[in-house]
Amino acid sequence: MDFTPTAGQAELGALTREILTDHVSAGRDAWAELAKAGVLAAALPESAGGDGLGLLEQCSVLIEIGRAVSQVPYLPSIVLGASALARYGSPGQRQLAEQAGRGDIVIAAALADEEIADPATAREVSDGWQLAGTKTAVPAGAVADMLLVSAVAPGGTALFLVEPGNVTVRPQQVTGGGDTAVVDLAGVVVPADRLIGSIAAGPETADWLLARATIGFCALQLGVTERALELTAAYARTREQFGKPIGSFQAVSQRLADSYIDVEAIRLTLWQAAWRLAEGLPAETEVATAKFWAAEGGHRIAHTAVHVHGGVGIDMEGDVHQYYAAAKFNEFALGGATAQLRRIGAVLAAG
Repeated sequence: MDFTPTAGQAELGALTREILTDHVSAGRDAWAELAKAGVLAAALPESAGGDGLGLLEQCSVLIEIGRAVSQVPYLPSIVLGASALARYGSPGQRQLAEQAGRGDIVIAAALADEEIADPATAREVSDGWQLAGTKTAVPAGAVADMLLVSAVAPGGTALFLVEPGNVTVRPQQVTGGGDTAVVDLAGVVVPADRLIGSIAAGPETADWLLARATIGFCALQLGVTERALELTAAYARTREQFGKPIGSFQAVSQRLADSYIDVEAIRLTLWQAAWRLAEGLPAETEVATAKFWAAEGGHRIAHTAVHVHGGVGIDMEGDVHQYYAAAKFNEFALGGATAQLRRIGAVLAAG
């Protein structure tokens, strides 16, 4: 494979960094600026009003969002929600993807980790589909204008569009999770035209979404850990102890060197998995490998950043703590290191 970034990747990444640097609060203002600059729509298919770029370019944007520890809902709304509607949705549903690409609405994806049984169920009724169950830790769920919900239906997993006003949505406090929410479906009935694709195609769609969600968290983690290491290395160069910069001490320099290796491992495995997904190649083990390094390497880098910074590292108002919290959220989202090793083992055993 070719690891050389495309022109679209470089341009989108640079533009995203510029916008997020100018809008450090990273709230709605930053989201509006990203939409105005065309960042949101750029990586969507032309059928959804986008520029036709794809997953690799989306990863470049996510890396910059991770570097800024921004809470803009690019992963759930664009990479997952709008992209899934553009690929599998009806013409009417693709209009929602186009609205998301303009920044007019936010779509949250309430998926299920394949390690855990999906808590949502769906059964067909006379006027559509009745859903039940509770989804937890839904990214951007608290600010979403539309929910993309997976549910277990007869014949397999299906995906539905649900309006937040028809269900109970409660903000959920999680480490570094931003506008995360609990979504209680509570027997809501959604019209038949809110089914995405078909029940028969549901498992394929769910797998497609889960793979991209996993890669998305890996891209965010690369940005988080890359910037955390930069901050830690800069601190080690300037913080003195016993008349010397602490970075000159062997134990500190070794931990920083190990962190550099971890960052590069996250980078390498992310791009390998993202490229295979973008090319339509089998990538189950590559995605799991990328998430393993994002979890395992991210854990070590986050703790190194805190330890080297000392008391500054545990200041909850400081920059380092923000990167630590974001790294821990990304580490466990959709399965930590152990879950990824089990996935890889299952594939190898089956082969």
